[in-house]
Amino acid sequence: MKTLSRLRMTSTEKDTFELLIESNKGIIYKVANAYCKDEEDRKDLVQEIVIQLWKSLDRYDDSFKISTWIYRIALNVAISFYRKDSKRKATQTSISEGIFNLKEEESGTELESNLNLLQQFISELKELDRALMLLYLEQKTHKEMADILGLSESNIATKISRIREKLRVRFSQHNN
Repeated sequence: MKTLSRLRMTSTEKDTFELLIESNKGIIYKVANAYCKDEEDRKDLVQEIVIQLWKSLDRYDDSFKISTWIYRIALNVAISFYRKDSKRKATQTSISEGIFNLKEEESGTELESNLNLLQQFISELKELDRALMLLYLEQKTHKEMADILGLSESNIATKISRIREKLRVRFSQHNN
């Protein structure tokens, strides 16, 4: 992609960027959902990811797939956002959400229950591990994950193996 002026954008450049975002919004929303539970925080994170994509557009290296570049920026922004948010929340005293929520009726299938548990367990992982699982569940290859996260393929394989074992243990503990 050619370098885009940040001050004056032609309608063609604007259309190109909007098309890029529209065709890859699934990546952006998956990353935002993985790092933010609160809807308003997710909206803020999506907006920040799009801004950073715009700011980084002139540095896109076309030797990588566009989706790899988008994942890399989105995950880096999400991790930074998550760390800032965690620090902010650590300094606040909040009322337990349980006070406001009535116990939900037990419903859904075992599959839905397991998917919800998986999502919960993944949300409790460290930032990098969460990013790895997001990419793993997206069926990215180890090479693609290495390109996105800047790690070696062997490091990716080792980390995924350890995370999968940790999740397996969590499931077995929960079911006992």
